Amino acid sequence: TYDRAQVRTGIVHIGVGGFHRSHEAAYLDLLMSQGKALDWGITGVGLLAQDRRMQQVMAEQDCLYTLVLKHADGSLHPRVIGSIVQYLFAPDDPEAVLELMADPGTRIISLTITEGGYSVHPVTGDFDADDSAIQQDLQSGSTPRTAFGFITEALSRRRARGVLPFTVMSCDNIAGNGAVAHKMIGAFARLKDPELADWLEGRVSFPNSMVDRITPVTTEADRVLLAEQFGLQDAWPVVCEPFTQWALEDRFSGARPALQDVGVQMVSEVEPYELMKLRLLNASHQGLCYLGYLAGYRYTHEVCQDSLFTNFLLGYMDHEATPTLAPVPGVDLQQYKHELIERFANPQIRDTLARLCAESSDRIPKWLLPVIREQLATGGEIGRSALVVAAWARYAEGRDEQGQPIEIVDKRRDQLIQRARRQHEEPLIFISDRGLFGDLVDNERFVRAYRWALDSLHSRGAVGTLRAATENQM
Repeated sequence: TYDRAQVRTGIVHIGVGGFHRSHEAAYLDLLMSQGKALDWGITGVGLLAQDRRMQQVMAEQDCLYTLVLKHADGSLHPRVIGSIVQYLFAPDDPEAVLELMADPGTRIISLTITEGGYSVHPVTGDFDADDSAIQQDLQSGSTPRTAFGFITEALSRRRARGVLPFTVMSCDNIAGNGAVAHKMIGAFARLKDPELADWLEGRVSFPNSMVDRITPVTTEADRVLLAEQFGLQDAWPVVCEPFTQWALEDRFSGARPALQDVGVQMVSEVEPYELMKLRLLNASHQGLCYLGYLAGYRYTHEVCQDSLFTNFLLGYMDHEATPTLAPVPGVDLQQYKHELIERFANPQIRDTLARLCAESSDRIPKWLLPVIREQLATGGEIGRSALVVAAWARYAEGRDEQGQPIEIVDKRRDQLIQRARRQHEEPLIFISDRGLFGDLVDNERFVRAYRWALDSLHSRGAVGTLRAATENQM
């Protein structure tokens, strides 16, 4: 309903994947369909080798793609999204990316670079500069390879040219994602160019946000279904649930699109919303994925059609996560928690447990361990959370309860497997990794709950452990 020839770039987005295309890009498309925000088109940027495929698909399809909402009753609602107007693969032409980011028309740099993309040390919370690509980007005169390198170099050019800075808008599942982006990018800039870091501190905004829409990996079946039912040939469509939510701190370096006109909650304080989502939705995903996988399930909806698992999840949410949350304006938490179970149980989404189990070393420390620490500090319940950690440790052994191999996908894969396979002889070896768990191994109450759970998983299995936990009223 809008002329894409009139759309020009206002946002450069680093990390175009399924979630960005089901969320931020979809909101912008809705705005454009109202005749607004035609100066807020998105140019996607890929930094990694695996982004080459996205570049190819975007080039073949003029950056168009199909977003398919999958309702629980089986109905499908496809929409062609046109808000992404260009896609640049940075290794091919880093200078083109830098000049676009430095252009005055670009007013927002948004990010979905995953939880692990911010180089946060899991224990100290400080910037971890050990990565080889970051070390290269820190060298004087180097061509950027990382998001940190591109953002700081683009800001340096804007500063030198007297151009107002852009806003850096993180859309990743991290508590205080804007604050994290600010701290990490600021630390990188401090190492690279202290004067630029000083300028950045006073002028660049990093709004926090909470983003939510379950977006599973696109399958070949999704492509075939789209072609057969709607006659659309799309090499990389996106499928997602109907639900979507975005709470965004209204704090920008300059102009912003009128996102409130398409349902975005523009708020002064995001933390209550983000903690609700991270500790209820995201941590519950971890609560079901390892246990479900060990028990033989492979999809989220299968697990959430089993009352033994859903009762466990609701128990975790009610008795362990909720006590750590402040009131969330405009949200009925009891209703929200039951809606989560309904969303997880949507059989049309077919979200794989393997996806939820991936990159656990980035997820568990940010989503679940804060709940455990707060509950330990206040004397609250921690048994279910300890069971989730134990289930991760059992999963990391690399074989399920049927003896089938598990493909562990994690940047710490080798060390996780090595520790997990020693835990029959050394029961605390997995949680003694202080780089992941800090001092939890020193907490007697946590260790007692964890050891019971791990022993039970080995002797009873996942289902037997959940039953025993239920009988003991965990």
